[in-house]
Amino acid sequence: MTTTSETRAARLEDEPLRLAGPRPGFARGTLLSIRDIYAHRELLGLLVRREIRAKYKDSTLGFFWSLAKPLAMLLVYYIAIGKFLGAEASPRNPGGIPQFAIFIFTGLTAWQLFSDIVIGSTGSIVANAGLIKKVYLPREVFPLSVLGSSLFNFTIQLSILVGATAVVGGFPLGGRWLYFPLALGVLIIFATAVGMFLAAVNVYLRDIQYLVEILLMVLFWASPIVYSWALVHDRVAGTLFEQLYLLNPMTQVIIGFQNVFWVAGDGQLVPEHMGRSLAITLGVSVCLLWLSQRTFARLQSNFAQEL
Repeated sequence: MTTTSETRAARLEDEPLRLAGPRPGFARGTLLSIRDIYAHRELLGLLVRREIRAKYKDSTLGFFWSLAKPLAMLLVYYIAIGKFLGAEASPRNPGGIPQFAIFIFTGLTAWQLFSDIVIGSTGSIVANAGLIKKVYLPREVFPLSVLGSSLFNFTIQLSILVGATAVVGGFPLGGRWLYFPLALGVLIIFATAVGMFLAAVNVYLRDIQYLVEILLMVLFWASPIVYSWALVHDRVAGTLFEQLYLLNPMTQVIIGFQNVFWVAGDGQLVPEHMGRSLAITLGVSVCLLWLSQRTFARLQSNFAQEL
């Protein structure tokens, strides 16, 4: 009597051989790739759950650590930097940032998602070399599984951020939430585009993963996370540097997040037409994701040999 595993093996043997290279046609090839990924959606779901479980493997408290780390970060910024170092605005320090802990935690919540997607995606193909060399499957599922697990962690951190705004009496309400889908859309699509491209290149140039960490460190300080946009504007207003600074997608995303969650920052200086800028960047990010996927598709045919 045949077992379930033997039946599955027989089915795999009956499957026709398929090329791992790009599908013909720029638009048609993209459509076929999307269909292929959708056909393997159950596998993608399994990979996402594997990524989440692996993070807390052999941990006694498990899911608790997902809450503990962002909570500890929030307390550190509130006490150590906001109070002791005087970063938070107060009667004695009117030049500080109001509700500094919410301000910086908002930026870090967005940045952490971006960093997790880019770093995790960059090493995702190399980390799954054993599976890639054994069976055919759309290789895009590996960076996409990183996206899924990163969104899980982001949801936890975001819930803590929203809870913190309620505790300090600054819960966001009204039309400010319109910025959230735009900023989150830019973040996810732009990060996925960058991560998918780097995942493919990293197979051929393993130094990429180390270069990415350095570039992310530079980009972190080139975004208004630990300092406000008003501070940058005061020093470079009307210059080319200001325009270049605002072209950084993560600058737009973080300012968008701050417009939503940092209620105490109402009245602070905000770049003009921020919503329109986010909408344009969202369109550009979609185009970048398309180009990134086509580049990934062209490079994936030799993944198994390189790995």
